[in-house]
Amino acid sequence: VLALGLVSTTGVQAEAPDYRFFVAGGVCAACSHGITTPIDVVKTKIQSNPSKYKGGMLKAAKDIVAEEGPAYLLAGLGPTVVGYGLEGAAKFGFYESLKPISMKIIDNKAVAFLVASIVAGGVASILLCPMESTRIRLVTEPTFASGLITGLPKLIREAGLASTFDGLAAMLAKQVPYTLGKQVSFDVFASMFYSFAESLALDGENMKFVISFCAAFCAAILACLSSQPGDMVLTQTYKGKSSGKGFTDIVGDIWAEGGIPAFFSGTGARLVHVISIITSQLMIYDIVKMGLGLPATGSH
Repeated sequence: VLALGLVSTTGVQAEAPDYRFFVAGGVCAACSHGITTPIDVVKTKIQSNPSKYKGGMLKAAKDIVAEEGPAYLLAGLGPTVVGYGLEGAAKFGFYESLKPISMKIIDNKAVAFLVASIVAGGVASILLCPMESTRIRLVTEPTFASGLITGLPKLIREAGLASTFDGLAAMLAKQVPYTLGKQVSFDVFASMFYSFAESLALDGENMKFVISFCAAFCAAILACLSSQPGDMVLTQTYKGKSSGKGFTDIVGDIWAEGGIPAFFSGTGARLVHVISIITSQLMIYDIVKMGLGLPATGSH
């Protein structure tokens, strides 16, 4: 809302945001992240204790189940669904709402889309911080709390509400490239695939779901790799009790552990996780959008 308000002061007529983008974004993000919670638990455990969980994702999952029980793979489900539901609504809603506004200000379409994604990623990061801090604490400390309802108030009692935003810099380092890699590339790949289908005299209307899947899969890989360092910093920021270290200190600690490769610890598990999330998420997004009367991404 602030972003849209600021744009209006430049003399550009801002259109009212379409609620359908916010609804579709919230539904697809909550569903995709909720379904893949077990993979996220394994990924977070590998990142928080790489020396303990070696041998790949499957071995780590077996070790976690043996230590904590099968139910532990759903640790953090509450904050995941609520947090990413809010994050998805903001990210998709603001991105789609800001695209036409950005294009009226910036002549270059690609740059306009990048600006829209950066603003959307920033807003989503602020909304997600308290939920993600709770989720990571629940996963890295099994005895911390039983779930979101008890975990978030406990975090606030321990160090205050502001402490749940301690990882905002790390969240931005993850979410901004993640949003760029996901939403902008999804737009680009979808448009490319529709153009390719037309060049082969294929009916793009009958290939909507195939094109959405292929575009989402390609976007997922880019989003995962571009945001992996930020995700590693975020996990280290929130795991355990606050050490008082800032963003640069944590980056330095990770670098000292192994240089650039240390920032990509758990990438295998995260690739599986992110590809599962984004592919299903963007497919659900297009399905919900079309159900609400909006066109599929890249088809118009």
